[in-house]
Amino acid sequence: MDAQLDDKQLDGSKLEDVQLDDIQLDDKELEDTLAESLADLVPEANAVSEDEFVEVVGGALEAVGGTLLFKMCVQNEGKGQHVAAASIGDGGNRQFLLLTLPTGGGALKVETASRSSNPVAGIAAAYAGLMDAFKTAA
Repeated sequence: MDAQLDDKQLDGSKLEDVQLDDIQLDDKELEDTLAESLADLVPEANAVSEDEFVEVVGGALEAVGGTLLFKMCVQNEGKGQHVAAASIGDGGNRQFLLLTLPTGGGALKVETASRSSNPVAGIAAAYAGLMDAFKTAA
């Protein structure tokens, strides 16, 4: 069952009250909503440890009912970058996100995997499918 959110429901103060399990947002709207909710969680512009990255990503995903799929630290265009893949929603409403943060600090970037040019984005859906298969087998 698809439902649409109005702008009033998407403001940062209401984000915790929104359950995204039964809601399908367009990619840009989802990216913008998460980016707004993360504004206060992003560490200062200095070196970011893996623990700090996990804390920021965990807080953001908790606020929207998302699930962390995996995280890693990679080199992208010669610069270190923390990368996390996450999913929001279930079944046909499931969307995959890529959250990236430079290891040297800066802004956390949130984008849907379908819109991302980051090579890690292609792994998110495949990884989620593998985890689904493991759950079924267990």
